[in-house]
Formats: sequence, C-alpha cells, structure tokens
Amino acid sequence: MVEAPMDVEELLMLGKYMELQPAALRQVAEGLLKVRDREGVERPLRANAVQREFERRRGRQNIVLKARQMGITTWVAGRFFLKTITGRGVMTVQVAQTREAAEGIFRMVQRFWECLPVELREGPLRRSRANVGQMCFPGLDSEFRVVSAADESAGRGLTVQYLHCSEVSRWPGDAAATLAGLRAALAPGGEMVMESTPNGAYGCFYEEWGRGVEPGVGGSDCQGDDEVVRHFFPWWMEEAYVGAPVSDLREDERRVVLAHGLTAEQIGFRRGLEASYRGLRSQEFAEDAESCFKATGECCFEVAAVEARLVELGEPVETRRGGTLQVWLPPIAGKEYLVGVDTAGGGADGDFAAVQVIEMSSGMQCAELQQRLGTLELARVSAELAREYGGATIAVERNNHGAGVLAYLDSVERYSRVYEQTGVAGWLTTAGSKPGMVSRMGALLVESPWMFFSRRLLGECRTFVAMAGGRTGAVNGAHDDCLMAMAIAQAVRAEFVLKTR
Repeated sequence: MVEAPMDVEELLMLGKYMELQPAALRQVAEGLLKVRDREGVERPLRANAVQREFERRRGRQNIVLKARQMGITTWVAGRFFLKTITGRGVMTVQVAQTREAAEGIFRMVQRFWECLPVELREGPLRRSRANVGQMCFPGLDSEFRVVSAADESAGRGLTVQYLHCSEVSRWPGDAAATLAGLRAALAPGGEMVMESTPNGAYGCFYEEWGRGVEPGVGGSDCQGDDEVVRHFFPWWMEEAYVGAPVSDLREDERRVVLAHGLTAEQIGFRRGLEASYRGLRSQEFAEDAESCFKATGECCFEVAAVEARLVELGEPVETRRGGTLQVWLPPIAGKEYLVGVDTAGGGADGDFAAVQVIEMSSGMQCAELQQRLGTLELARVSAELAREYGGATIAVERNNHGAGVLAYLDSVERYSRVYEQTGVAGWLTTAGSKPGMVSRMGALLVESPWMFFSRRLLGECRTFVAMAGGRTGAVNGAHDDCLMAMAIAQAVRAEFVLKTR
C-alpha cells in the first residue's frame, strides 16, 4: 500500500518517481485508486494481464485494437489521473464516442478522487471545479476533462499533456478531423492513447491502425517522434472469459487451440460468443488484427479487391489546381470520352464536388477532380475538361444543385454535348437507379480493377457501406463524391455501349 503524500511537493516527488521508475506506477495505482469490478464491488485498481502488457510495451503515442471490456479505458483513465494529480500544470483530456460514454468515464474518474485519502481531497487535491466532465486542482494548476467526440470544440484552444481517445472507430461525424484537432492540441512530448474495438475495414481508426508500427525491442525509447505504437489484445487475454469446458473440438477450434494454447473452458466461452453474437463475434471479441476489421462494416464492395488495387497504384502523371485535379491518361485524338459530374453546394465547409473523365470504349479512368466548388465554377471546370478531352459528353447528376450546373453549362459555357435521360438533361439518381449503379461499380472493381487509378476513389469505395432500411452511402466522416461521379460515368457509358451494339 502506498503511503499518501500530504502536500504538493510530496505529490510532485511521487510523480517524478513514477517517471524514473515506470514499474512503480502499478504499485501507486493499486495503493491510491479504486474501481468497481464486474460484480459491482469496489476494489483497488490492480493491473490485469492486458493492462500489464500495455504498460510494458507502450510508447509516447499508442493505438490499441482490442476485444470488448478488456480494461484498457479504465487503466488509461487511472494512469492519466495519477499523472494529473502528481504533476504541475497538467491538462488531461479523455474523449469518448458519445456523451453517455463520456459521463460513464467521468464517473469512474470521480470515484478515483472520492476514494483518495481525505487528507489529499481536503488538502493539495482540493478541487475548485468538479462539474460533469471537468475537475480542476488549483494547488497544482492541473485539470482533468472528459468530453464527447460529438463536441465540435473538444480540445480546441487547449494545450494537452495527456490525451486518451476512446472507441475511435465509433466516433460520430468527421472522426479524422476531430482527431486532427486533438492532435494539434497535444504538447510536444505529450502522451496519447487511441483505443477501440474494430468497426469495419474503413474509417479513421482503421487508417490509423494501418499507419501504426510494432513496438521496438527497446520499448518507447526506440520510438520515433511521429510513430504510433500498435497494441493488439485478443479476447482470451481476459482471464474472466471462460465457459463450460468443451471436449469435441471442431477443426477451426483445433487451429485456435494449437496457435494460441486456449483451454477447453476458453473454447466453451467462444462457443457462447457464437450463439450470442453470431456474425459479430469477430468484431466484438477479436482474435486477430485482420479478420476483426473485415468481418464488420457491411462494405458494399469486395474489400480485398479494393485493397489489392490500392497496393498496385502509382502516382498521377499530372496534378493541377493544387492537387485537386489529377490526370493519369491524357486525351488521345480520335478517342471518345465521357465526363461524369457529382455536384455539391460548394463553400469552405460544404460537400465536395467531383468530376470523373473516362475513355468511352474501355471505361478507363483518365482524370479526376475533387474540390469544393459552387455551381458556376463547377460548370466552367467541367466544360474545360470536356473540351480538353475532344469535346466529351458531360453527364451531370441533376439532383439538387445539378440543375444549376446544367443551366450554367447551357447559358454561360454554351456547351451542347450534355447527356440527356428520356429527353431531360442530366442523370437522375434515385432509389431505383442507385442500386444498379453501385452493383455495376462492384462488378468492375472485381473484374476490371485496372480501370481505376485514383486513391481517393478507391478509398471511398472502402468506406461505402450498407445502412439501415436498405440505403447505401459513406460512413460518418467519409465522402462518396468521387465514387458517385464514377458510378454516373460508368452507368452512362453502359447505356452508350448498349446502344452501339
């Protein structure tokens, strides 16, 4: 048991001791912090196998892929709370996926404080503020905040020494933008932990995991300044995950037993997961760092085909307009081209507009534009590209802002080669036509992936998912404008090919 320090200087000395002797943090946590266990009993925070392994391997920046209820959120909260109350001028921020989750984490941190010795709570760790989500310690000029990722101002205007991002794969809105803002608030030398269960082979957390690195032999001292250390914790590392013993093993169970040394009781628990979670077992109780992503998310396209093509891609032969316009195949005299246009409202915070140029006979992608443009500018750029590609046909989605683009193409650009559908200018995307557009793109990605050269386009394919009610679209924080512009172009091309047979 750790003897409670009674003044600020002793707290600061304890903080320095934990910095010099990292193993001491576990002893201090056990001596000072209390949590409620699975049975609701209040007990000291004793590190389990997962928490000990994380502590052994962690770097300055970390990303944790895990099964459910492994204790990482609890451990990081406790660790960062200790850092906050044993350091001067410390700002700690924990970010949860929802306000309800943030309130749950804060209740846990509140318990940490309430269970401290009274001499600390009424002395150097007396709080000047302790509203929902925030506690301040004026004796140390330190603060601990728990916020929701749905809060657009999360972390804004702060300098953060310790940052914990929880369940990142389930953050609402533009998760990548939220994370970028929080990273910008992290002080040089600050510590960061991102953790989550998987939620599909796409999105911010999936991308961050792919950029992470395995921990070096020498631990955090071997980590580069910008490197994020990866930690994967399968469900069987939690000792409580056991069930009735199983003796009649299936072939897949034998493989898991041989590979990881699982017991008959753990296989019994695994069978219980299959009965309870069915197809979501690999997501909620991960067994490896690959299948847990790909078993979830209901992507509309074949993820393996998309990722294989992404690996093969090179750079465009030309970029313009600050990189928003990319060209892979310049125009060739005598060839016929088609320009597909997905419109948007424009503005600094609006959706992107997208333009795809394809070669009519082969369907190959030639050029792509993705930029926030108003209707007049989009009409101008689309007409310029169409003229550059030999007077190509322009197919504009006429939904929403498309009517304005079509009007400007006619009245301002005087461009006459505009696709018409049943005598009306433009392509109409409806609940009836969209499934066919998506299915066609899915078939092309599997059968003819060589047709596509854009990382932006293929990235959008990976984050385009089936939703409730039979709808399809981009996941929260992702875009589908390049994809829809290409889907329009390929649908119009299919009509053209059919007519010329």
